[in-house]
Amino acid sequence: MSEARSVTSKAKGARGKAVRSPSLWLTVLSLIVFVALIALGVWQIERRAWKLALIDRVEQRVHAAAQPIPSPAAWPTVSTANDEYRHVSVTGRFLHDRETLVQAVTEEGPGYWVLTPLQRDDGTQVLVNRGFVPSERRDASTRQGGNPDGQVEITGLLRMTEPKGGFLRNNVPQHNRWYSRDVAAIAAARGLHEVAPFFVDADAGSQSGSGPIGGLTVIRFPNNHLIYALTWFALAFMLAGKLFVTFGGGLFRRRRFVHEPAGGSDASARRTGSDAGTIVEPT
Repeated sequence: MSEARSVTSKAKGARGKAVRSPSLWLTVLSLIVFVALIALGVWQIERRAWKLALIDRVEQRVHAAAQPIPSPAAWPTVSTANDEYRHVSVTGRFLHDRETLVQAVTEEGPGYWVLTPLQRDDGTQVLVNRGFVPSERRDASTRQGGNPDGQVEITGLLRMTEPKGGFLRNNVPQHNRWYSRDVAAIAAARGLHEVAPFFVDADAGSQSGSGPIGGLTVIRFPNNHLIYALTWFALAFMLAGKLFVTFGGGLFRRRRFVHEPAGGSDASARRTGSDAGTIVEPT
């Protein structure tokens, strides 16, 4: 009889281990992670909608008819969100002796952007990115024929200043090494005053044949938000499946053990002999 009780106790202990629930802190942590993953997925969906709206807005600006650049009174309010990539026009006279070369890599290869101040009739100046020149034409004397004198009208895209420098490379004004189109720093280095806080990327049609190559502005907005959203949602559903298996499976086993006698049908069979206290192993 004592042996039967021992067997029964071991069976109950095994069942207890089988249905033991995960610790509370692990359960709470899993739920927090699940909610966070869903939130990240929703955030990426919202970011995708914002990015698509931005792309559409920029496309409209780029292909619109050129409008005069903002007046000096409006310069403090010019912003990336409201003004970048607007198709604009500006009139003035180039100050070729104060041009700045900024290192660039384009579809034409490595070389330089040629940024030249444009002096306007009202005394203000606007930096114009006249376009790209390869390294062998960095010296202004090699492209004198492409430097127009007198009054010119330039059309192009309004661009926001690029402060400090390029990727992992800071501008070094004292050594005339430039890696980004930092309007304020270039203006200070060239002794310019009343300079617009933006610059203009000249269209291809704004330059002569022997001048810098204009119209090379790259407009690219990475839009991987849908992939990110699907990734977050997939991770959330995987975690939800794991939680279901853990909690749902344990609940199923508990119900089975509650409704099924200990030891199942085999135990009943073992107790049908003439001596009910003796365990008869099935053959």
